Amino acid sequence: MRLKQFFVLALAVPFVFVLSPVSAQTVPAATEGSLPLAVGGGISSFNPDWNHGRMMGATLWGDWTPSRLPHILHGFGLEAEARDLNFGRGGTVPAPLTEAVAGGGVIYTLHRYRNFQPYGKFLEEFGGLTWAKAPTLYRHDTRTVTVWGGGFQYRAYRSLWVRADYEYQFWPNLFGGKSDGKTLDPSGFTLGAMYHFSRPHFSHGPSTH
Repeated sequence: MRLKQFFVLALAVPFVFVLSPVSAQTVPAATEGSLPLAVGGGISSFNPDWNHGRMMGATLWGDWTPSRLPHILHGFGLEAEARDLNFGRGGTVPAPLTEAVAGGGVIYTLHRYRNFQPYGKFLEEFGGLTWAKAPTLYRHDTRTVTVWGGGFQYRAYRSLWVRADYEYQFWPNLFGGKSDGKTLDPSGFTLGAMYHFSRPHFSHGPSTH
């Protein structure tokens, strides 16, 4: 799969993730604000773990945090994410290098303190890596990427929130796919904004009051 095709698919993931629960609900449920959904986007700055330097890109995400869960599960939800790191290369990061990921997993939001709400997450994503120009035969590879992360959300105005997010990624067994292959561990930050379409009804979720 070419990188452009991969990223087009990656961009669609958060929106399919967010819109699919909406279509399954009745109008009265939506009116009551029982669909705690949020979508957002931002600019990312990552250390690609390739030489020394950083590169930048765009990130989109969608969060779904069910309100009707057992008390012990309050705060748990699902997150879908897509990111393309393809510009702003600095240091000795090679110009052809691009990293793109898309996937999802579990997010846990803690109790809100005033307008601040911290969270943690664990994601499994499909990643594509390109590091050389044609006609090099082996210049692109794909992997299942494991992601640990967290950050905080800040309610700026009504349903509009800003988010500061950190991720640490693990790309295993690159460059041939052998068990002793090189691994990459990119890490970085994303700063962006998100919109909550409805009110979560549990104490862990963002409130619009």
